[in-house]
Amino acid sequence: MSNLFLIFNHELSPLQENSAIKELGICLFHKLPSELDRLWSQIPPDITKLTEYLKPITQWLSDSAQSSDYVLIQGDFGASYLMVQVAFKLGLIPVYSTTRREAIETHGADGYVQLIHQFKHVIFRKYGD
Repeated sequence: MSNLFLIFNHELSPLQENSAIKELGICLFHKLPSELDRLWSQIPPDITKLTEYLKPITQWLSDSAQSSDYVLIQGDFGASYLMVQVAFKLGLIPVYSTTRREAIETHGADGYVQLIHQFKHVIFRKYGD
């Protein structure tokens, strides 16, 4: 059984949680501590270099995870790229959630069309595969 460290901007859905348990053999889920979660979810769009900004998250992962643990990384593209590199250096298995988009279309009497997009988790995919 493995651990899954969560570096992303959402709560795991029940479907994702069950998928992680069944697909990846996850027994424990580790959320970012609240101060690190705020860092990850509010990456300033005007900073040009992210390595220094991400050091507290990198340190948390380094201190908490064991080789062969999984880490779910999703969010800002540049930050995700850097954290995937960190995960590989630490011997971790970085993954992301794939989704299927489903659109629900409703038509109003005035010709107005409303689209609602729902995203449904499909699998966890390893980065680099």
